[in-house]
Amino acid sequence: MLFRKADAPLDFDFEKVQEQSKDNPVFYVQYAYARTASVRRQAGEEVSGLALDTDSLAAADFLFLDDPSERGLVRIMADWPRILTAAARDREPHKVAFYLHDLASAFHQHWNKGKELPQLRFIRVDDIALSRARIGLVTAVGTVLKRGLQVLGVEAPEEMY
Repeated sequence: MLFRKADAPLDFDFEKVQEQSKDNPVFYVQYAYARTASVRRQAGEEVSGLALDTDSLAAADFLFLDDPSERGLVRIMADWPRILTAAARDREPHKVAFYLHDLASAFHQHWNKGKELPQLRFIRVDDIALSRARIGLVTAVGTVLKRGLQVLGVEAPEEMY
């Protein structure tokens, strides 16, 4: 329901609401958040010496993020304060929902690129500095997704089955 403008007709599809696929926008955003949590867990297990605390990640060299899709994620996240302000000012929560869906989509696309191109994977056990920058990016994406879901009153699960 949050993916509709207040003046738009509501066509409620019970099957779509229960569906666990990219066609269900809430599931799609929740799944992106769960993926960020999974990457962080995996990084902690696979890369010894990779500190995942806020200060360590903030000190990462983000110049390592040179792929267009990585920079695209950063650009999308930079819009978050403006989107949230506009949604509150205009009383249009669908703006937050659309924004979260766009961010989740960009994250899923980048995830898929990493599956096809190993050099784009978030975790590179052979390069801790690059991994730190990428995990910093993943953490930022997860933070924005979680905060946005909280604004909408939707759970942000750490794992999805």
